[in-house]
Amino acid sequence: MVTFEELNQQDHKIAERTKIMLYMIQDRTICDTDVTCDLFFDLTDRIKKQMDLKERELYKGLLTNSDKSIKLMAENFLSGSAAIKSIFKRYMKRWCHNKNLRIKNHDQFVTETEELFEMIETRLIDETEKFYPIVRRVYGEKMAA
Repeated sequence: MVTFEELNQQDHKIAERTKIMLYMIQDRTICDTDVTCDLFFDLTDRIKKQMDLKERELYKGLLTNSDKSIKLMAENFLSGSAAIKSIFKRYMKRWCHNKNLRIKNHDQFVTETEELFEMIETRLIDETEKFYPIVRRVYGEKMAA
């Protein structure tokens, strides 16, 4: 099972890369560079993998917990995860094609990217402050299965 240290490291890398990406995309000429594309797709892959990892590793024990408040919190976080995945999928379909960014309207791309990354950043904060403490209660500090 994944450890809190691993989760925190990956969350930190995602948060760090979103800030860098948001800075880089402000300049239209930088959006079309290979470096930006590489960083962008590294980041989006990390986001997808981290969300899948959390669902696969953390939710089962919470959703089957006898404590109704823990079960409800897990259901709420899982529902939020599904909503983010849906928004993320639409975003990727709109702006990405064959591992290339497809930016026809730069201002709209920047706006939608800022909104998506803000949502992801908020989610990471909520997980750290609200979700992980409950996971620790259920699985213990090392989350050994």
